Amino acid sequence: MKRSELREHIFKTVFGIDFCQPEEMPEQIGFYLGQLENPREQDLDYIRGKAQKVAGKREEIDALLNANTTGWKTSRMNKVDLTILRLAVYEMKWDEDVPVGVAIDEAVELAKKYSSDEGPAFVNAVLAKIAKISL
Repeated sequence: MKRSELREHIFKTVFGIDFCQPEEMPEQIGFYLGQLENPREQDLDYIRGKAQKVAGKREEIDALLNANTTGWKTSRMNKVDLTILRLAVYEMKWDEDVPVGVAIDEAVELAKKYSSDEGPAFVNAVLAKIAKISL
């Protein structure tokens, strides 16, 4: 799979964080990955590993998001945008294989596909601010 496809599967997997208990995540990830058609084992490992890493940094990521948004705390954000932001912030701050600009661009692309009309601009603005101030 291409990196953008892997990222999309990670996004879909991480989306479930708010809907289940942390101890249920491995089972939920396994359930999602079991639905993919003919995946390579290394792709499954990558998706599973990165989704778990994002979930493990959720509190830190949310604190960073809350510190860099005005009027849009994570509790108010729509779940699609929040998930996209969580994945992108993880990549920007902790994934050395993903350049900051790529993380932002890919997040905006996910927002174009899965969010509202305002989603891409919102995601871009939040990530640009975090890139300037917090990293």
